[in-house]
Amino acid sequence: MIAVLTSGVALGAHVPGLRLAQRLRERGADVMVDVLERRLPADRLAAVVESRRRFQRDLRFAVAAQGLATDPVDDIAPRTVAALEKHWEDQGVETFVVFSGFWLRLLDGYLDRRPTRTIACHVDAVVSPSYRRAGRCAPGAEHVWLAREDGTLPWTIPVDTRPPVSWPARGGRLLVHGGGWAIGSYRERARELAGAGLPLDLIVPEASAAVEGVRCLTLDPDWHPWHDDGLPPLLEVPTEPGRPADSRGRGRQLSYELARSASAIVSKPGGGTLLDSLWTATPLVLLEPAGGHEAANGRLWRRLGFALSYDDWRADGFAPERLEPLHRALLGAAARPRNLLDGLLTPRT
Repeated sequence: MIAVLTSGVALGAHVPGLRLAQRLRERGADVMVDVLERRLPADRLAAVVESRRRFQRDLRFAVAAQGLATDPVDDIAPRTVAALEKHWEDQGVETFVVFSGFWLRLLDGYLDRRPTRTIACHVDAVVSPSYRRAGRCAPGAEHVWLAREDGTLPWTIPVDTRPPVSWPARGGRLLVHGGGWAIGSYRERARELAGAGLPLDLIVPEASAAVEGVRCLTLDPDWHPWHDDGLPPLLEVPTEPGRPADSRGRGRQLSYELARSASAIVSKPGGGTLLDSLWTATPLVLLEPAGGHEAANGRLWRRLGFALSYDDWRADGFAPERLEPLHRALLGAAARPRNLLDGLLTPRT
């Protein structure tokens, strides 16, 4: 049994974890997914949701909070930890794959008593806040990186088996979003891009945040990462005032599918967005990062020729010809890193 351990606070790490679990099951592996926030008491979980709303209102607050936030493991009751450890034993977990450093602290004592292969998967090019908080916990863990600040892509999670959509078939449409937590300047940039006559899809946190004159999509309100192991589905926001988005499953889409047919993803450079860009061969137009780890991601993508900054593109009048060389640089790039599935399913020597 392989246990994939994620955090719903960071969809940029949670969704890659879900993708990994999906691919492992397709290879016949027994996999369970667990989300850290499922173990939190109700009041602490409510505080997480409120923090998300505050972050959406002010990117500066989100960046500052990374250095001030308390470790959620402090709020998990000892009896909850004991029940979780018994569950791992009963299920015969042989490998943990961790997508949030907070899990390493929770695993620390268990691994001392019951040594188990543990792989810490880093989706960012430098140590992210959750792994920084983990410190020396779980010292025996193997660390794998999907991207490195030195300009390499050591490992990857195979998101898709289809080839990227050809450049002529994309039609110039853009995908604009604020990452998994929908934060930053993406709505203002969407207005500017729409004003320049560019077609786009904009992902907003709720229907009330829709931008007039732009095709907007929002996360299905019935989906939540600590209640659902499926990928986050999107619903199109109706253009008619007062009409709610249909949450009964009709018209559900995934942001990855929108990225496949886009000519660029306009977003801050979170780890999940890098993975989408890599596997769809879709260039990134970089918005302001949320913290040093995202800034490092953006520098890496520019260094590899996969991205340009929003300001640079605007200075060129949003010229579409600036994007095609980035797409060509991305073509075939997903085949170069080592496949994390092989690292998990091949017996260690």
